[in-house]
Amino acid sequence: MQSLTEFAEAKLAEMDAASLRRRLVDSDRDGEGGLWITRRGRRLLSFSCNDYLNLAHDPRVKAAAVAAVERYGVGAAASRLVTGNHPLYTVLEQKLAALKGTEAACVFGSGYLANAGIIPTFVGPKDLVVVDELAHACIWAGAKLSGATLRIFRHNDMDHAAQVLATYRPRHGRALLVTDGVFSMDGDLAPLPALANLCAQHDTWLMTDDAHGIGVLAEGRGSSFAFGDKPLVPLQMGTLSKAVGGYGGYLCASQAVIDLVKTRARTLIYSTGLPPATVAGAIASLDIIQGDPDLCALPVTKARRFTALLNLPSAESPIVPIVLGGAEVTLQAQRLLEDEGLLVTAIRPPTVPAGTARLRITFTARTPDAEIERLAGLIRDRVLPLKSVESPK
Repeated sequence: MQSLTEFAEAKLAEMDAASLRRRLVDSDRDGEGGLWITRRGRRLLSFSCNDYLNLAHDPRVKAAAVAAVERYGVGAAASRLVTGNHPLYTVLEQKLAALKGTEAACVFGSGYLANAGIIPTFVGPKDLVVVDELAHACIWAGAKLSGATLRIFRHNDMDHAAQVLATYRPRHGRALLVTDGVFSMDGDLAPLPALANLCAQHDTWLMTDDAHGIGVLAEGRGSSFAFGDKPLVPLQMGTLSKAVGGYGGYLCASQAVIDLVKTRARTLIYSTGLPPATVAGAIASLDIIQGDPDLCALPVTKARRFTALLNLPSAESPIVPIVLGGAEVTLQAQRLLEDEGLLVTAIRPPTVPAGTARLRITFTARTPDAEIERLAGLIRDRVLPLKSVESPK
């Protein structure tokens, strides 16, 4: 058998050959709203951050975090069920529930921990989980950890979802359908009203991951409100690490559901609580989101400006993909834009399906309009012509 090091070296060589190896790069985001990033000694305007409202560098948010450090210290010192449930948690959870129109909320250490803990709380080996094929990796992790039967439906295909539920729902005790509210790599929205109706017909609970919807859709309330009246989404999960500008995950639901999660979700029970500064910063960010709907609208407005310049379908979220196909040509496009002072990160398999490597472009409230126009011109004149160089496999 190969030594561990030999195994790792062989796997790395395979990834290098396929242009699929990842490398961490020091990225120093400056204090000018986090728009600029210094990487490898170069200062680049970022079109690759999820800090959609630029709140990570907002003076009000930073001041709240600093004050929390002075009052509560740097760390939570224990899991929430021991002594790590500092008083700021209550404030944050109340604000999240109010924003999402639910009775209660529960904050987790991260979005990944949230999905890995929530799903196994509600379904087990005798149950069914139905997942959109393009759902985030942490949804798949939670579904697999639950031990429930896992079935997949084609992306946003309501006919196929109905077929899957009609076939498999009668065979199982409980059933859960899970989808992103805003899909992180494509930027499109799940058809939540149709999904809610479908779930009601098949006695199935609906859960959405609103990581990329909170703060930027429906005056900041997120994807559950993007279609007018809130559809029946009893489990509204999301993160505090995108538009909220900090870190952590959450679930908004009924009081009973939240009480059950707080006593059963293993990723909550066995994880140290979030640092007080992180929770305080999220509280300040939510106050800004609730008080400034015009700010919340800006990322999508700027994304739509970009799609209009390129005659692309109008953006539904701050995320716009430019699918180029092959991994190497997409890395080439990233390097081309870096030479122009713009950071647009190449996204490659397995994050996206084979043959769909892409530039994932994100827009923030403070992204300069002139730079949006410049990027659109570079994409049109220099990046899209590269697409024919390497055909999707």
